[in-house]
Amino acid sequence: MLEIQSRLEGKAFPLYELEQKLKPLGYDIGGNWEYDHGYLDYKIDSEVGYQFLRVPFQAINGELDTPGVEVQIGTPFLLSHKYQIGLDDHARIGNVSASFNQFQEPEDKDATFPSEYIENGKELVKQLEDTLL
Repeated sequence: MLEIQSRLEGKAFPLYELEQKLKPLGYDIGGNWEYDHGYLDYKIDSEVGYQFLRVPFQAINGELDTPGVEVQIGTPFLLSHKYQIGLDDHARIGNVSASFNQFQEPEDKDATFPSEYIENGKELVKQLEDTLL
């Protein structure tokens, strides 16, 4: 995990507004959300496992499934997960298998983030700031 400092940290937005502005850019709300917090994820690559820019957020007036809920942005970070090789030799076949492989336990959920994508992650954070601020 590699944190990227951002002017977005501590800023509050309606969750609906975030989704409307960021989904067209390629962001999705990550599957690991709870009622009080979650993540906006941008998949950078999926060569051996996957690499994401992850933007954490915390509900500040209600629960995430409440209409009109506002969230506060945390520190964005780069995250790399590697699949366990051997459990499913077909883990990297494509979209059809991806629906099943999402449940596969990562080999290293805090894998070192590939250096060739770090600058890309910083550019994505700048794009987020330009879009939201």
